[in-house]
Amino acid sequence: CEHALLHQTPARDLDKFISRFLQPNRHFLAQVNKAVNTICSFLRENCFRNSPIKVLKVVKGGSSAKGTALRGRSDADIVVFLSCFTQFTEQGNKRAEIISEIRAQLEACQQEQQFEVKFEISKWENPRVLSFSLTSQTMLDHSVDFDVLPAFDALGELGAGSRPPHAQVYRDLIRSYHCAGEFSTCFTELQRDFIVSRPTKLKSLIRLVKYWYRQMPKGKGSLPPQHGLELLTVYAWEQGGQDPQFGMAEGFRTVLELITQYHQLRVYWTVNYSAEDETIRDFLRQQLQKPRSRPIILDPADPTGNLGHSARWDLLAKEAEDSMSALCCTDRDGTAIRPWPVRVRQVTELWLLSSYPPWRDQEAAVLPQSLISAVGDSPCQVTKALF
Repeated sequence: CEHALLHQTPARDLDKFISRFLQPNRHFLAQVNKAVNTICSFLRENCFRNSPIKVLKVVKGGSSAKGTALRGRSDADIVVFLSCFTQFTEQGNKRAEIISEIRAQLEACQQEQQFEVKFEISKWENPRVLSFSLTSQTMLDHSVDFDVLPAFDALGELGAGSRPPHAQVYRDLIRSYHCAGEFSTCFTELQRDFIVSRPTKLKSLIRLVKYWYRQMPKGKGSLPPQHGLELLTVYAWEQGGQDPQFGMAEGFRTVLELITQYHQLRVYWTVNYSAEDETIRDFLRQQLQKPRSRPIILDPADPTGNLGHSARWDLLAKEAEDSMSALCCTDRDGTAIRPWPVRVRQVTELWLLSSYPPWRDQEAAVLPQSLISAVGDSPCQVTKALF
């Protein structure tokens, strides 16, 4: 019982627990990187060779690209940006035939490339992803699970340390989408970069939260997406002081505390989509004021994606309550580990929220004015209101 293993770990030993059980070893990472590079090279050089369709770029996403992979969990997201998509809506319309072509090319190239792929059969008529596992002669002891996603190149070429995308990208997105996060793959680079530059210890906390999440009993309902918990962990760290050498138990306890109070969460960032633009500002207001949609955790790369909506947060909250009373959240003297004093600021002018880079001076949560008025300005009081 892996959950029991975590619950029985003393709070002071959580860093050792992560190092011993969750941190991937170098050999494992080297195998995964080799497999990822094999598929990326195939997509760039072999796929669509005899087609008018051109591969504009191939982007690595998922935990392996962000630096938050768990030991023994080798999965990789590869987004291939194609010339045949010239707007968001075309991505949805042409996706099935593109995925079919990539599959056919992979099957044809297996022998030549000295790898073997096993495809997962999609239950969807118009799948958004091609899923398969790969094994090769150089890594006989391991297979890597891939999701390959074709996408419209909405962002173009992004250099290191680029400024946020032009507001027109998000205006087009807002006018094109029909369901939340429908075109989130177009923003993979921004999603990856939001996490990848964070301190190493914060990535370790993300690993711990992901490990905790994956021990949840299956089959009881649709749980929140893992990416939502990653973002909640970043938010807890940002609002809790941004210390690169924080106490792991305090960080973990803070995330669990936030989960138990999911009804009050309204988390967002404006580091990529500027609220100075009227269309984006009006859309953000609509997103944040939707009735009965708490928790709200907006994707910092895609404002249409609320990663907190339509999921069984109540199941997660119950598990978090149990974990907060376990040894991993208890101090040496038997008292409960105190969470960070997460500050919440009331902001009335949404268009003043633009900030860059992502880890500095940003607004991430807003509580109702009545609640803030009731608790005053003290960090401890505000923490009590949030929790």
